Amino acid sequence: MGDAGSDRPMEHDAGLGPGRYILTFRAPVAWLVGASMLLGGCTSTLFAQPEGTLNEASYDSLYPWYAEFCAVSEISKKPGFGAEIVPGGPGGHSILYLNGVCRDKDAHYPVVTLCGPGDPKPGEGVGLSVNDHYANANWIATEGRDFVMHGDLAPGEPVTKATYLRTQAKARAMGILDGVVFHKEVFDTQPAAMSKIDFMYDMSIATDYAVNLGRDRYCARVPLNRDKMARVVTYLNAINEPYRTGRELFNWNVLQNNCTHLAHNVLAVAGVWDEWKTDMPFIFAMFDFPVPKNEFVNLMRRTNDLPVADPDALYDDPAARATILANGALPVGPGGLAEAERAFQPNDVYNTNLRLIFYDEPTFGHYQQHFEQIFSDPRYTNLRANMNHFERLYATILAHPKTADGARGAFYARYYQAIAAEKRQLDVALSLSPTTPGQRS
Repeated sequence: MGDAGSDRPMEHDAGLGPGRYILTFRAPVAWLVGASMLLGGCTSTLFAQPEGTLNEASYDSLYPWYAEFCAVSEISKKPGFGAEIVPGGPGGHSILYLNGVCRDKDAHYPVVTLCGPGDPKPGEGVGLSVNDHYANANWIATEGRDFVMHGDLAPGEPVTKATYLRTQAKARAMGILDGVVFHKEVFDTQPAAMSKIDFMYDMSIATDYAVNLGRDRYCARVPLNRDKMARVVTYLNAINEPYRTGRELFNWNVLQNNCTHLAHNVLAVAGVWDEWKTDMPFIFAMFDFPVPKNEFVNLMRRTNDLPVADPDALYDDPAARATILANGALPVGPGGLAEAERAFQPNDVYNTNLRLIFYDEPTFGHYQQHFEQIFSDPRYTNLRANMNHFERLYATILAHPKTADGARGAFYARYYQAIAAEKRQLDVALSLSPTTPGQRS
């Protein structure tokens, strides 16, 4: 089973969503859910795609406000380094990074706010993680994209006991767990010689922060803007409020409220797709719940393969229709890019032969096919290729406009206005980017 960041036996996390190339499970009873996962998700589970990360300066110069969803692998910790972590299963975990959102350090509890009055700098944001350790919070936030992904390690620096402890010390100095209470049973395995707070940071490393110390990751970016991010901030703080005040106790649940539910619904607030409801009755939730690696593919397909050239398809898509009518803008556009990065090697602390599976239908599922396409077609991973693709697409749409009557006709008018506005912005961006911003290996 997947580990959900909890890394306890028989617990798993999962990501996908409305909007949304849907996967549903069709197992007749609950105990078959795990079997259906394994039957459908056992191919190409190890990291086998081209590794590369995006050029931050090039990307942020065009899209300073963005969300980045990351599906991360299982975790497998070697013995002899602090808290013992039971190896997680291949379902993995997920985090969501938000560029332009900062922690409210004066709150001494996970609260976020917009970083400042202007556009954010590259890497100026927070990574959100949901973990079943938490009792009084749904999510916590870690500052700085590089620290979220890499901890306190420099490029090429190995994971040793010293760098592992150094990263934890920096996380504690940042106070990312200030005000956070863990469920009492989490401390059942606390070593006698370790303090409670040190144990908490030890349990959280490579899950809530510094994920590449012990996990592979596949990440999908979505450009947003300041107004959308402001709505996201309001939503996130409202999610944590009942746990902060003590009105409710947070209980993570793989089917009804897991790490990828939050990430999906943050993107829904930003208008990317429809909401994925939490706390659904178990009998319904077991047939349709979000899975990290699936969600990565869903988001890349939503941003790049939404039928933008078909206004009728967008009209029939509730999230797309609402965004176009309300904001005169498309729900997604250029800049939806993927990157992949393995866990740090050499690595004295974690095993690095790690799995991350799709929870797919054995006969009709196509997630692996879509996944391979993402990392073989440059328009999914190279910014210039991506922008050129959308420029051609928008030009074709505007050259062959369609007409309709009534409500659909009014939608058409807003749709073509949105396409024209997107193309104008894209033409400017292309003129300012004579080089080829894309991946670095």
